[in-house]
Amino acid sequence: MRLVVVGDSLLDVDVEGTAERLCPDAPAPVLDVSAERARPGGAALAATMASRDGVDVTLVSALADDEDGHRIRSLLDVPGVFGPSGAPTSVKTRLRCGGISLARIDRGGGPGEPKATDEMLDAVLSADFVLASDYGRGLLRDERLRAVLTRVPVVWDPHPRGPAPVPDARLVTPNLAEATAFSGHADPFEAAEELLSQWRSRAVVVTRGSGGALLHCGGTPVAVPAPKVSVLDPCGAGDRFAATAAARLAAGATPDEAVADAVLSAARFLADGGVSGMAGAPLSTVDAVRARGGVVVATGGCFDVLHAGHVRMLRAARELGDCLVVCLNSDASVSRLKGPERPVNRQADRVEVLRALGCVDEVVVFPEDTPERVLRDLRPDVWVKGGDYTAELLPETAVVRHWGGRTVIVPYHRGRSTTEILSRRA
Repeated sequence: MRLVVVGDSLLDVDVEGTAERLCPDAPAPVLDVSAERARPGGAALAATMASRDGVDVTLVSALADDEDGHRIRSLLDVPGVFGPSGAPTSVKTRLRCGGISLARIDRGGGPGEPKATDEMLDAVLSADFVLASDYGRGLLRDERLRAVLTRVPVVWDPHPRGPAPVPDARLVTPNLAEATAFSGHADPFEAAEELLSQWRSRAVVVTRGSGGALLHCGGTPVAVPAPKVSVLDPCGAGDRFAATAAARLAAGATPDEAVADAVLSAARFLADGGVSGMAGAPLSTVDAVRARGGVVVATGGCFDVLHAGHVRMLRAARELGDCLVVCLNSDASVSRLKGPERPVNRQADRVEVLRALGCVDEVVVFPEDTPERVLRDLRPDVWVKGGDYTAELLPETAVVRHWGGRTVIVPYHRGRSTTEILSRRA
């Protein structure tokens, strides 16, 4: 499955520091800067999120030929097809202290009519599914691009300064403020009903932050509650929601399944620190353990049909350190390794079940057949596999040795394997 994210890309910059005094000539806090971090924003952020979920994704966007535009390109870890923007790159710089934004400085953007090139249109047409990520900079107003978007299945993440979604969009994802502005109704039920008709979409979901989401497909609306999480910075939650919903619909989920998964994904994203948690090392849990001198343990596999053998192995692995990260094969990876009828349980379900186990601290999905790349990112102190493997034969063993890590084999429990469970059902 190939997902194309098309829309406006920005540059986001976080300037982190401490604020312990006021400016002598004005009642304003003084930020003593300790770090500055830049990352792709807008459509580029949504594409990055989808890629980190193991989705085959391409970004289609307009970028200025300026220093900030080149900086976005250098930060991207997804393939892209780019055209000229016609305006300077939009840059959002947030001044932050203790995980809270004190102020935001915006520059760039401005008048400009980005035009989709033939190469951009071809990339969109080649997609199995499209996420239109509108940040009001004009790309999604391009008439040729809009005509192409009527020919592919699309999830549309709208913006108050942007155009209406193309007709027949599979799902449109306004937040409550956007839905109110578009529809004139403050009530989410009335707003969703009005927009479903106004936009001629197949489904509209109004996201409501801690209030969850309201999905309207033309029948009885579906209310999806959100888990309670502590939120210091909601930035990026909408992109996280839209990227998950698009990937799930592309994988064959129904709208209510996709929205339920997207709500959980956005909540988890915020609980892990939001966009700030995406900078540097991939996992905030790992950062916290390392900061206090703890031992990071990792293990990996498909974990398709979770059984007692899995649980015993995971518990044993967790006992070897201070946190356990499970490196999970993506759906496409499982199919390549195990055959076209696998996985039995989709990726989002496998992640949810693993995270529910008390011995698992985090789950990272990787798209490759083996986890060497994700291990280089995590750099665990201990890599654990079940006793049906030999450490010397594992390609991961040589990888973890590079930073002084070690591979440990834990007991194998015979008679308990996914293959045997499925064969007994056949």
